[in-house]
Amino acid sequence: MEVLAHARHIRISPRKVRLVVDLVRGMDVEKAAAQLRFYRKDAARPVLKLLMSAIANAEHNFKIAPGGLFISKATVDGGPVLKRWRARAFGRAAGIKKRSCHITIGLSERSGAAAPAAVASAVVAKKADAKEAASAAKSVAKKSTAKKSAASKSKSKTA
Repeated sequence: MEVLAHARHIRISPRKVRLVVDLVRGMDVEKAAAQLRFYRKDAARPVLKLLMSAIANAEHNFKIAPGGLFISKATVDGGPVLKRWRARAFGRAAGIKKRSCHITIGLSERSGAAAPAAVASAVVAKKADAKEAASAAKSVAKKSTAKKSAASKSKSKTA
């Protein structure tokens, strides 16, 4: 079951809020709250407030203990844009866009301790495969350079 919380018309640019939301997506709610409390971006404050609201929704509406919850979904969408102008040289005007955003956070229960371990093992396996491919590419490159150097030595001897 997914518990949702929405914050709409937040007067911070979506680009700035996405930096904060990307940091906590997939984390347990306790770790995410601790991370947001000490994160030094202004966008962390409304995201923390929304996270606390989602936790309260889970406890009050669905009777779910916050201990087993994690952030399963976190999106930041663009909201209405306030268009202003600023005076510039030679009587011109330059546009200013004051952006806002809508934030959505979804919380879900962990299906067990195996899920994070499975994800971690998949990441480790993927890194190992990448290292093997890189080492294979290096060995092929070394062989081709050795052949080229041997060919150039034989040409210099014949000349």
